[in-house]
Amino acid sequence: MFGFEAGDMATMSWWVLFGALFLTPFLQEDFGVILAATASLAGTAPTVLLIAAILTGLVASDAWKYWMGRLARRYQWAHKFAEKPGVSVAGDLIRKEFLQTMLTARFVPGTRIPTYIAAGFFKAYYPKYVLTLVFTASLYIGVVFSLFHTVGAVAGEEAIVWMPLVTITLLAAYILFRWINHRRKKEGVMTPLTKERDHPMPGMPGFEGTPLEEEEEE
Repeated sequence: MFGFEAGDMATMSWWVLFGALFLTPFLQEDFGVILAATASLAGTAPTVLLIAAILTGLVASDAWKYWMGRLARRYQWAHKFAEKPGVSVAGDLIRKEFLQTMLTARFVPGTRIPTYIAAGFFKAYYPKYVLTLVFTASLYIGVVFSLFHTVGAVAGEEAIVWMPLVTITLLAAYILFRWINHRRKKEGVMTPLTKERDHPMPGMPGFEGTPLEEEEEE
């Protein structure tokens, strides 16, 4: 009927899945990786294609955050992103330990946005930034996929159901813990560094000569 065969339907479902994997990181990156690993464990689509879809989504969802940092140097409407708790701390770390800071941000939910905005604010070399995104995202995906397949090999088919539920529950609990800690102690996302080391962005090295720096001087 309608000229569709089983193979056509399977191909369409693959494209829907790949599209979802590409878009999900724009909402929540960790959930997207868990979704991709679950689909791989279930054999829904070839693992290499699932990895390609989620990797592309992760990099695309993070690549633009750099430019929010660059815009924050010149425009007041964008500067509010740079003044969020933790961004100045991430900036200090970005300038001193770029790779280590980007790697930490990839594996610690809640620190990514401040780190990526800080990379743009302090004008990290953009090709280097993107290549580092690819490296850290690939490493993260590799760890999660390996974990899912290792547990699946031991636990059997039941792992397809409980493994993603357990992972999502642990992730949600961790994010909730950080949020409660942030609200209770009034610290930023780069806890415990934020409370002691946060500082205004204008006046920092590399910010001289921008319109916002001139406004501060006035």
